[in-house]
Parts: sequence; structure tokens; C-alpha cells
Amino acid sequence: MTKQEKNEVIELLKGKFAQYNNFYITDTESLTVAQVGKLRSVCFDKQVEMKVAKNTLIKKALESLDAEKYAGVFDSLHKVTALMFSENPKDPAVILSGFRKANNKEKPVLKAAFINGDVFVGDNQLKALTLIKTKNELIGDLIGLLQAPIQRVLGALENKDNAQKAEPVAEVAPVVEAAPVAESPVVEAAPVVEAAPAVEEAAPAVEETPAPEAPTASEDAATEE
Repeated sequence: MTKQEKNEVIELLKGKFAQYNNFYITDTESLTVAQVGKLRSVCFDKQVEMKVAKNTLIKKALESLDAEKYAGVFDSLHKVTALMFSENPKDPAVILSGFRKANNKEKPVLKAAFINGDVFVGDNQLKALTLIKTKNELIGDLIGLLQAPIQRVLGALENKDNAQKAEPVAEVAPVVEAAPVAESPVVEAAPVVEAAPAVEEAAPAVEETPAPEAPTASEDAATEE
């Protein structure tokens, strides 16, 4: 490769590193040409760009952009390196995990991942990277948290409305229970019938009138004798 060609590769890589905030550094050394082609196809379908380049050229491209920012990935630039660039931070991890399962292999090996300024080193980070929340997922979670208090308020208002609608029904019940109160005067009126003996007791007062007439009759008889 001529110096001009190397410079062209470096400029190409610089453009990709500047464009994407997420990239993965993988080891594809043990893959066949056919397997590499298949991996490229899967990446293309998922809108992930895959670039194979020499480690020295990758390092020069990163150093020319910001050596301090990318210092954490320099130790991972060894053997055969394939770079995977993606807008979605977890898509390359999902692709690598799925590809390995489909081919019953441990390759490609994840050497490092640069995710929004954070560096994840080692193949043991692959599973965790498949669980990273995307920007849209984080926004969805945030919206859910913001909506939760509103839903509680709406629920409280709905319960209040239901309670207010139920109140008139509860007030009707005492009207039905008041019916026995109207019957009580009928039972208490029974003593009025017992007043009849008072009339009978007054009868002797009428019988006392003949008492003065008895002596009058005897006196008349004595006078006649």
C-alpha cells in the first residue's frame, strides 16, 4: 500500500469516527471469506457500517482526531480488526451475538466498544452491550415516568366522580326505613277502646234519683191509714 493509499484510508476512517459516536472493534481473524461476507450483509441490513483496516492506520486516524478521547481503545488494536459503526449503540452487539449463535462459534470476538464517549473493553462486555438502552427507549421511559403522576391524578378524579354519583343512592335508604314509624300511632290508639267502662261507672249516678221517692211513698201510705 502506497503512502497515498494509506492517507486515503486514514481520511476515510477519520470521517467515520467523526460521524459516529458509537463503534465496535472486533477480531475477525478466524472467519472465512464467506463468513465475513455474510457478516457484512447482516450489518448492511441493520444499517451498521463495517470496515476492515490495519491497526496502525486506525490508530493514526483516532490520534489525529483526539488522542486523549480515544486512548482507551488503543490497546485493543491488534491482530485482524474489523470496525463496526452504528447510530444505535447496541445494534453491533446484537449482530455479533446473533452471528455467533447462528454459527456455533466464539468469533467475531469483541475487543472493545466506544459508546458515546465510554469505552467497554473485552469480549465479556458483549452481553451487557446488547442490553443498552437506545435513545428512543430512554425517551420512552422518561415519558412513562412523566405520565405516571398525571395518570394518578386522573385516577383520583375518576374515583371522586364515581363517589359523587353514588351519594344520592345512599340517601334513599333512610326513606324506606322510615315506614315503620308511621305504624306506631295505630298500635298506641288501642287504649281508646278501654275508655268504655267509664260510661258504665256513671250508671249508679242515675239510679240514685229514685232513693228520695221511697220515703214519700211510705208517708203517703201512713197518711191514708
